[in-house]
Amino acid sequence: MTTTTPTTTPATTPATTPATGPATTPAHRTARTRTTVTADALAAYRTAARTGLPPAPDTAAAPAHPFVLAHTLAQHTVTTLTTGDTGFTGVVHLAQEIHTHHPLTAGTHVDIDVTVTAARREARGTRLALTTHLTDGTRTLAQLATSALLVGATTIEPFGTLTPAAHPGTTPDTEPLTLTHTLTPADVTAYAHAAGDLNPLHLDDDAARAAGFPAAIAHGMHLVALATEEITDRHADGDPTRLTALGARFAAPTTPGTPLRLTLQPYDRGTVVRFTVATQDGTAVKAGWAALTPAGE
Repeated sequence: MTTTTPTTTPATTPATTPATGPATTPAHRTARTRTTVTADALAAYRTAARTGLPPAPDTAAAPAHPFVLAHTLAQHTVTTLTTGDTGFTGVVHLAQEIHTHHPLTAGTHVDIDVTVTAARREARGTRLALTTHLTDGTRTLAQLATSALLVGATTIEPFGTLTPAAHPGTTPDTEPLTLTHTLTPADVTAYAHAAGDLNPLHLDDDAARAAGFPAAIAHGMHLVALATEEITDRHADGDPTRLTALGARFAAPTTPGTPLRLTLQPYDRGTVVRFTVATQDGTAVKAGWAALTPAGE
């Protein structure tokens, strides 16, 4: 789970140009920008995502990398919607899905389109659904579905329909496997720079305490990225391109130094792996899943 304050300027993701055409009202809720994928950005993020794991054997993009390209524009789009809303206090990332149609490769020029597809008023603020398309001019590279809560926001008019999160997998193959990881402050800092998310809540204990956390918190997508790298190694023969889709819901923040219990459960003859991330205090990431293609396809 990632929380951002309205005074925080969204970090720029690697090689991303400034956003254009930001959403301002439900009637005009699409934002667009363009970026170029670089080998350095792919390598830096894959390295940060593989915290505590051996180095990646190749230069393939991390399964979670499409989120990196989309994050800054999505963040800018969301916060622009709250302009003038005096009750708005921050954004909570609730859930994320990524469907990859073609793997990201260095040198690709990517057009990014973020659309706010639904808004619903809730007790704590306004819940938004966003759909992001990454294209290379002729093909859809990836599609992302994001759920976020704008805490305290009350000026956005409700519209559209919120779609329930996916959670594929019907028949378990084997017993679940539980692995232990512990992120250090240095790991979190490395991930922040590789992901282009330099929110002080992840880097500064004082800023995190001011927002009500005991200390700086890890990025929720860092936990998801780490889980998908473990799945890549253990269930996809080390080939990240076999992970064609993933999703997760964020339940609670975690702080560096806290042991993480990552549980993996393969389903449906290895075509889906479900996962959760928990600490001694409870679940941090729930309803996680990754869809895999069989080897050789």
